[in-house]
Amino acid sequence: MFIPALTWKRLVASTKKRGSKKGNGTLNNNNNYQKDVAHLNDENVKKSVSCANLSSYEEQALAPLQGTNGKIPSVKNVTSSTNYPSDGSPKRVIVQASTSELLKCLGEFLCRRCYRLKHLSPTDPILWLRSVDRSLLLQGWQDQAFVTPANVVFVYLLCRDIIDGDLVATEHDLQATLLTCLYLSYSYMGNEISYPLKPFLVESDKEAFWDRCLRIINTMSAKMLRINADPHFFTQVFADLKNEGSHEDFSHTLDR
Repeated sequence: MFIPALTWKRLVASTKKRGSKKGNGTLNNNNNYQKDVAHLNDENVKKSVSCANLSSYEEQALAPLQGTNGKIPSVKNVTSSTNYPSDGSPKRVIVQASTSELLKCLGEFLCRRCYRLKHLSPTDPILWLRSVDRSLLLQGWQDQAFVTPANVVFVYLLCRDIIDGDLVATEHDLQATLLTCLYLSYSYMGNEISYPLKPFLVESDKEAFWDRCLRIINTMSAKMLRINADPHFFTQVFADLKNEGSHEDFSHTLDR
């Protein structure tokens, strides 16, 4: 069968037009689909942001609205009750001190608390703590020193509630109680699973040592958990320890 040239050209042209229409239709469908997906993603992001703002609404104080000149009583009450500065951000309490400074404060606290020990020096408790720490390092029980600012604060937390100045009659009694607090600090805050008992013992009767451990755990368990879980509580104890220090300079005796 023979097809005239003019008819053949018309047939090819109509076929191309149909193909182009199908291709354009497919592209349009793809573009519409992508636009729908992008629109849904935008909506989800907006909902997520609004939910996040809603969840944090009760935790942060509202700043005065622009253009109201602070004439909304509820907003004023919220900001004044939380003692926020004028920019609306909460106050930060920063307490800093070195290990030697905190050890000095701890030594001075123990000297004041154990008033019956007339010859006790603030450096004595520091040497007891340093001696145990150095012994465990040399024996390979730990890779780095345990006596750090955070751990000194933990020891102070225990000593403050456990050591009774009326009952401490000798330096030996104080050392035994202090090293028991240090042992529990190692057990709770240390990196190792267990530690040897010998460096912490200054008495032959182990039963007395374990009795003190149980008494301290029963008394201080809640606070021992809280100081790690509550940053504000840790900061308060840190500040209390730093305030125990006087203006005397014992820094020349605190070097390793």
